[in-house]
Amino acid sequence: MKVLNFGSLNVDYVYQVDHMVMPGETQSSSGMEIFLGGKGFNQSVALVKAGVPVYHAGLIGEDGTAFVEAAKAYGMHTDFIKKIDGRSGHTIIQVDKNGQNCILLHGGSNRAITKEFVDFVMEHFEAGDIILLQNEVSEMPYIIDKAYERGMQIFLNPSPYDAYLDACDMSKVSCFFMNEIEGGLISGGETDPDKIIEKVLEKYPDARIVLTLGGDGSIYADKNERHHQEIFKVETVDTTAAGDTFTGYFIAGIINGTPIKETLRMSALAASITVSRPGATPSIPYMEEVQKML
Repeated sequence: MKVLNFGSLNVDYVYQVDHMVMPGETQSSSGMEIFLGGKGFNQSVALVKAGVPVYHAGLIGEDGTAFVEAAKAYGMHTDFIKKIDGRSGHTIIQVDKNGQNCILLHGGSNRAITKEFVDFVMEHFEAGDIILLQNEVSEMPYIIDKAYERGMQIFLNPSPYDAYLDACDMSKVSCFFMNEIEGGLISGGETDPDKIIEKVLEKYPDARIVLTLGGDGSIYADKNERHHQEIFKVETVDTTAAGDTFTGYFIAGIINGTPIKETLRMSALAASITVSRPGATPSIPYMEEVQKML
C-alpha cells in the first residue's frame, strides 16, 4: 500500500501578538518566525514522523526550493513536488498570548494544479492505495474523481471549507477529518456533535468520520461503532499544526491495524505534544516520543 498526500506547500509567516488584530487596529508583534507549512506539508510530516512512508504531490514557486530539501530530510518521496514560475503559497498567522491562532491564506502555486499534473501523479498509484487531501489546492473535484476511478481510499480534510468543495462528489470519500465548523457545513447546519455525525452518516453511510471538538476531544464514528477521546491537557503554546498531527497519526494507526480506541488516544496525545511547542512542522513529535508517553 502506498500513501499519497496531494496537498499544499505554504510558507508560514507566524506573528506573536497579544490578541488578534481587530478592524482598523495597528498592533506591534512581539515576535515573528518563518516556517515551512501548509496543511498538506504538515500532514505529510506528521505521517513520516508517525512512521508512514508518504509520497507528497504538489507545486512550489521559485521561492519554494527549501520544501524539497526539507521533505527529503524528513524522509518523504519528493518525485511529485514540482517547481513552477511565480510564488509558492503562503500564510500570515497570528498566534495570541493564549496560543490560539488565526490564519490568512494565499494559494499561490497551490492553486496552479492542472488536470495534466493530476493525471501524471495518479499513474503511479493503484487500487487500495491511500490518498490524503485537504482543500488548499486546485482541481479538487478532478483529483477525487481520478482517485476513485483507480480504487484508492480517499481521506479528506475539508479545510478550508469553501465553494471549491461544493463541486466535489463527497460520496466517494472513505474518511472525513473535520472540526465542528466543517462538520456543521457538511451536515447541513447542525451544531451538536452527535447530530453532525448522524447527518453525515445519513448522507454518506459507508464513510468513516473523525470529528475534532477542540477542548472537548474527538469522536470517531462509522455505521458500526463510535468512540470518544478526551484531550491530553497541556499548556498551549501554538495550535497551528494540531489537527494535522492528529490526522497523520490517525492514518498511521489505520495502516498499522491499531484498534480505533488506541488510535484515537495515540492521535490525541501526539496533537497535545504539538500544541505545547511553537511552529508547525518542527512541533510535530516522532512516534518514538509518543509511544514513550503512552
